[in-house]
Amino acid sequence: MGSSAGLRSAAADLGAELVQAWGSWGPTLSPHAEQLAFLSDRNGSPQVFVSDLRMDGSVDRPTMITISDDPVVSVNWSADGAWLACAVATDGGVRTQVWVVRPDGRDARRIAGSADQHAELGPWTRSGHRVTVIIPDYEGDGRSHCFLADPTTGELHPLATGDLLGVLDLSADEHLVILKDGQRGKQFCVVVDRVADLDHPLLPFPATGSTEVAIIRPAPPGDVTPLVAYVCTDAGLPRRQLVAVPLGAEGWRGVSGVLAARDDAELEGLDADDAGRQLLLVWNVAGRSELELFDTVTGVGRPLPGMPGAVVSGALLSRDGRRVILSVEGPHRSRELWCLSTRTLQWTRVGAVPFTAAHTLVEPELIRYQAHDGLELSGWLYRVPGRSEPGPAMLSLHGGPEAQERPVFSPQHQAMAAAGIAVLAPNIRGSSGFGRAYVHADDVHGRRDAFEDVITSADELVRLGIADPSKIAITGRSYGGYLTLACLAFYPGYFACGVDICGMSDLHTFYRDTEPWIAAAAVSKYGDPVADAALVAAISPLHRAENIDVPLLVVHGELDTNVPIGEAHQMVAALRDLGRPVEYLQLDGEGHEYRRTDSRIRLITTMLVFLTKTLQPDRR
Repeated sequence: MGSSAGLRSAAADLGAELVQAWGSWGPTLSPHAEQLAFLSDRNGSPQVFVSDLRMDGSVDRPTMITISDDPVVSVNWSADGAWLACAVATDGGVRTQVWVVRPDGRDARRIAGSADQHAELGPWTRSGHRVTVIIPDYEGDGRSHCFLADPTTGELHPLATGDLLGVLDLSADEHLVILKDGQRGKQFCVVVDRVADLDHPLLPFPATGSTEVAIIRPAPPGDVTPLVAYVCTDAGLPRRQLVAVPLGAEGWRGVSGVLAARDDAELEGLDADDAGRQLLLVWNVAGRSELELFDTVTGVGRPLPGMPGAVVSGALLSRDGRRVILSVEGPHRSRELWCLSTRTLQWTRVGAVPFTAAHTLVEPELIRYQAHDGLELSGWLYRVPGRSEPGPAMLSLHGGPEAQERPVFSPQHQAMAAAGIAVLAPNIRGSSGFGRAYVHADDVHGRRDAFEDVITSADELVRLGIADPSKIAITGRSYGGYLTLACLAFYPGYFACGVDICGMSDLHTFYRDTEPWIAAAAVSKYGDPVADAALVAAISPLHRAENIDVPLLVVHGELDTNVPIGEAHQMVAALRDLGRPVEYLQLDGEGHEYRRTDSRIRLITTMLVFLTKTLQPDRR
């Protein structure tokens, strides 16, 4: 197979090639679906692009809309067609600003947020004249303040105030607004009647579970109420399903009912045409995506065949219901935009082909295995091409924990496999996509069970004959970085080395130093830093740093205020004081997400050097 230096060089070249495979995502349509705006990193950092959209779904060469030098996180077209609203990452960090700009690039202005204040972009009103903005801790009171912003003047008109508020949707007349509130995994919705100045729970309260998506549309003909809220929720349900709630004046709600549910999948995406006749449903089936159009009059759904990719990262239905626009990707393809005619069911690629692999890439395999307590776990396995004997391997742990490893375009996993390091990316308990009980199985006192799932995943690599037990690395980002440190600290001798990417090292200092709204929302996952102080300390790896005696690479973004950079500094300092082998990589100009191409290339290259040096030294 050659020396590790040769493999590393070839893998680094592949990793850089894949990172530079720009993508397009986050689509939004003009009111009459004649133009499309989207995000793309084709110039090295995510920015907004606009293009005309032909009847067949194809587009002309897109035009970049210049807003600022900072990465753009999201874009949304106003319902009247006059404006684009954008969320921009301040200096590339965690905090965002809200900007508006004309679709031709004129009149760009910031309407909320600054270097010191985080502002979140919410939906436009259905008339399109105002956009919602949410500012956490607006008055230093720890509460979120929601506003209706006038894009022309920049004026902010108060809408609602609460602990962890977000705006999901407004009725066309702006009389009703659906707000979400609550900690992670426990988000509930209320309907506010702005005319009567009343608010009522959207679903029975309290109900175990979470509601994060809700839209208001006209009720089907013959219904006794004029409006219906269509909700993606697992509140009181085993999995996220489509629920309909009739809405009337002064907070009146009819009896809610499940419109669409699957035993093998969770609903993760929802959109509708303006008439409320068609709903676009995106189902998550063990990590892969499936699409369905649901007719609210007949109550019948029809699957949409031939989806051009494994995973949908964004989906919308045009206001007239004639087109579906998707952002889609797969193991061999970076994020692309596609258009579907709902009449002919024909797919058309939107824009140029962003990337064609010059090398054969690994197709990940979905494997299933049992945890220590019998719970079924799963993960995506990237085998080393041509290798049949046990060898170096790596566990890669996703963030969240309420996230999911899926068969997406992963330069990191492909580069590692090319370097001779097999990768298992597991979905341990706490991951989303597998039902309500699974996503809550690691809450607070369940954290140690999640640690055990990581160990079980490493054992599965050995049982399958993939890994040499003396050559297993562990890595992860955010919560996955925390898991990496925890498993090195609490299970010494189990892993050959680790790579912690922006992980928490001490949950008490994380709570102290992170953004206030992030800390408030995290209590449901990690425990209360005061009431559960002993537990929070016991599961903080910094307190067992002396057990980490294998090589560790710590990576952190300079501007990360989600998991503050002090989490990295204190772990690196502790290990250096102990004389342990630790390396540190700081990515300047990056926050919690690494959005710039050069940063991601540097990360993959550094990881390859570190891991190949540790797991498979040169044989001369």
